[in-house]
Amino acid sequence: MTLKPTGAALAALALSVAPLRAEVPQVVTDIAPVHSLVAQVMGDLADPGLILPPGASPHGYALRPSLAGDLQEADVVFWIGEALTPWLEGPLERLAGGALQVELIEAPGTTQLPYREGATLQEPHAGHAESETGHEAGHEGHFHDELDPHAWLDPENARAWLSVIAKTLAEADPEHATLYRSNADAAREALADQQQALAAAVQFPDPLRFVVFHDGYQYFEHRFGLKSLGAISDSAAASPGAARIAELRDALLDQGIDCIFAEPQFNSGLARSLSEDAALRIEVIDPLGSGLSAGPKLYGQLLDDMARSFSTCRAPA
Repeated sequence: MTLKPTGAALAALALSVAPLRAEVPQVVTDIAPVHSLVAQVMGDLADPGLILPPGASPHGYALRPSLAGDLQEADVVFWIGEALTPWLEGPLERLAGGALQVELIEAPGTTQLPYREGATLQEPHAGHAESETGHEAGHEGHFHDELDPHAWLDPENARAWLSVIAKTLAEADPEHATLYRSNADAAREALADQQQALAAAVQFPDPLRFVVFHDGYQYFEHRFGLKSLGAISDSAAASPGAARIAELRDALLDQGIDCIFAEPQFNSGLARSLSEDAALRIEVIDPLGSGLSAGPKLYGQLLDDMARSFSTCRAPA
């Protein structure tokens, strides 16, 4: 009598001879906008991890022990870089030393801008020229610690990073390479269309005159032809000294300002004090999307909300 293999046996045999399906890499990101870009590229394959919780400032944050395990298990880490989150460099080295780490602000095609200077945001010296060619030329005009790290607020940078993210994931997971590249191409095209709409939304008959809580919007300003007249704090959101506040207060009293922008991540007491001195409106602007749900839609929503904030600044009180 010939015994025929049962269905269970056939399934086991098929598993034994079929090629093992590659696992999707474990991916971790630093801030919600980067998480959103990575999520767009990964699509339905997996959800990337997120280190910085909504509402927290990236400039001064202590990594929670509960997130240490995420870093230890990571295969790939995407982060803006040390210029934004210097506290993350040590944990990455200790916990994710074996992971592929991509510092996006150093990626090819990234526009890099140096810090502006003083309370009234003077342009940097001539030697600190803008770079759009990534790591090598990015250091030609300025030292690394003088780099303004808020580069995700330029949608052209985000479009460049989508390609970098797709290339990195395709190399780490060749089985899904075509999907990563297809998702990135679609996201890049959608972002290009959105960028045109944003440009129209922030065009005003005469220049918008505004002051920000901290100098974190230069990349958005640069891309869309805006210019802040001052910042209460510097690009790293350090506590401002009395001299800086006095300089800014004098400047505000001399100029017609549309509004002062506060941020949900920081105490708005100084902004309120300055607004009362100069009889100015306070509006809220959020560079991290802390009020938004993390995920692939966040980055586009973040840009729309920022454009809406600038429009509200100009709107009649």
